[in-house]
Amino acid sequence: MNTGIISSRYATALLRYTEETGGGERVCAQARRLLDHPDQNPGPLEPELERFVRLLVKNGRLEDVRFMLRSFIAMYYRSRGVQVARLTTVVPSGELERKLHAMLEKQLGCEVLIESRVDPSIVGGFVLEVGDYLLDASVRRQIETIRRQFVIQNNRIV
Repeated sequence: MNTGIISSRYATALLRYTEETGGGERVCAQARRLLDHPDQNPGPLEPELERFVRLLVKNGRLEDVRFMLRSFIAMYYRSRGVQVARLTTVVPSGELERKLHAMLEKQLGCEVLIESRVDPSIVGGFVLEVGDYLLDASVRRQIETIRRQFVIQNNRIV
């Protein structure tokens, strides 16, 4: 069976369970911490998440837990009307993050959660991903565009 289908079904079950218990926000926060910092000890799991992990162990599905947690987080935010945006910059920029947050909430008309990360390989600027939309305003992309244009022009000359 397909891993995507399996993870989606388990994530849906976890979402329904957390909606019944009212622990969705806590479970989502802990799932994000587990995915963001897999090498750190998470401490005691939330009761819903602990029960979920026991179910995965019982059914022999523990190897797909990362897919399931990612699916759960996406479903949880979608059910709350929250859009997740991923912002990549060379250095942390609180001011850019605040401006983009205000602009995105105004444009999208919903709550926006910005996940920031630092990646020095983009040289400068930023990369913003919101759903299927990608805004690559990085220096790395601009350099690559110039390089491609240069190669195309030189190929025509030869």
